Amino acid sequence: MTISPECEAQILRYFHVEKWPPTTIARQLNINRGTVKRVLARAGLPPIGLRPRPSRIDPYLPFIHQTLEKFPMLAASRLYVMVHERGYRGSPHHFRHLIACLRPRPKAEAFLRLRTLPGEQAQVDWAHFGHLVIGRARRPLMAFVMVLSYSRHIFLRFFLNARMENFLRGHVEAFEAWPGVPKVILYDNLKSAVLERQGNVIRFHPTLFEFAGRYRFDPRPVAVARGNEKGRVERAIRYIRTGFFAAREFADLDDLNAQADVWCGGLAADRPCPEQNSLSVREAFAAEAHLLMKLPDNAYPLLERVAVTAGKTPYVRFDLNDYSIPHTHVRRPLTVLADPDEVRIVDGQHILARHRRSYDKGAQIEDAAHVQTLVEQKHAARQHRGADRLSHAAPASKTLLIRAAERGSKLGSITGALLRLLDRYGAVELQAAIIEALDRNVPHPSAVRLALERRRHERQQLPPVAANLPDHVQARDVAVRPPRLELYDQLKGTSDDE
Repeated sequence: MTISPECEAQILRYFHVEKWPPTTIARQLNINRGTVKRVLARAGLPPIGLRPRPSRIDPYLPFIHQTLEKFPMLAASRLYVMVHERGYRGSPHHFRHLIACLRPRPKAEAFLRLRTLPGEQAQVDWAHFGHLVIGRARRPLMAFVMVLSYSRHIFLRFFLNARMENFLRGHVEAFEAWPGVPKVILYDNLKSAVLERQGNVIRFHPTLFEFAGRYRFDPRPVAVARGNEKGRVERAIRYIRTGFFAAREFADLDDLNAQADVWCGGLAADRPCPEQNSLSVREAFAAEAHLLMKLPDNAYPLLERVAVTAGKTPYVRFDLNDYSIPHTHVRRPLTVLADPDEVRIVDGQHILARHRRSYDKGAQIEDAAHVQTLVEQKHAARQHRGADRLSHAAPASKTLLIRAAERGSKLGSITGALLRLLDRYGAVELQAAIIEALDRNVPHPSAVRLALERRRHERQQLPPVAANLPDHVQARDVAVRPPRLELYDQLKGTSDDE
């Protein structure tokens, strides 16, 4: 309960002058008794009317203190079991609360304020800013942050992952934006920088060493749990969260990075420089920029290189999506070269395909030429022999297939049906039947079959039977002479006369 200064003065006067006990003061002023005791304790008076009650844990306090001095990080649940075995019967919840008060606290460590020279040092770190939903994919939104230690000028760039290629791309874009390279860059225990660490022995990422050699800066790791050594970039990330990203709306990643560039060159550059309060970050950076090292003549290649293998289908999987390739390169090891905008698939030195990079999940990015070529090859493999045989045996079949295609019929089934008729009736009969079907404007195998059967009946020929059919199947096609119907008329007439 919060009370006014006048009420506190009344409480002290009633207690010291009138000698009223806290209960009477609380009743007269219509406030809580605990509030009165708190005001008196704040004034330096000892607790009144309070006698420490004995607790169940009191006999075990020496054992608890000795154990915590020897094992300061011992869990309260384990310590409770040890005390319970020695006779303590208190509540586990209350015991944990008491141990939290009794556990020894580490001594506060003081840090020196580190100062750097202009153009000497920069600090780098990644920061996680939630996720972006792109189609069916949920991708992390990672911020690459580089800060010049002297002027505190910030470079900010957002990526959809924290891979090595984007880590180095953030360096290059920061160097080109300033433009220049600091002599020393500090890193935390990032996987992109430090592969392994055993005490003071550190194994840097070889790619980062190669990159640092190209741009001639010295990569240095900071000590473990030493925030003061990399505090500039840590504070910059905190400032980005509150001063830039909070409640910000953006259409896509490009829009967010465009807004970040404006913010870094505007509001963030106009804040006071912590190293020199009389200057702004913009003014301090202007004095520092000419002391940065020059950029190298040849830039470092920043393509993401991934070895892939195409399966039975003409696609390769890269970053959750499938990209088409020519069907002539299936079941072969290939290489994907990707940047933030484009994906290239190469076989040695030969570029097989170029696609715009997709950040969706499970999408098929296709080149229409790749798919069309495969479709044409499959159709040619299945229909080329049949269509070629028909065109030689019955030239009119070309016209029939064209007219059937105009009507939306399935050419594959029509070609198969005509080939079967060709085998049974021969090329001459098929050609004549097709011409008859075309004259009747019915480009369909059924019309051709009817024309063939009609021509066979006119010549009174037996149905054609394939030579390789079994005897019992060929017997089904034996011609049966129909009986004369005049006999039935005679029988019917005789029956009527009777």
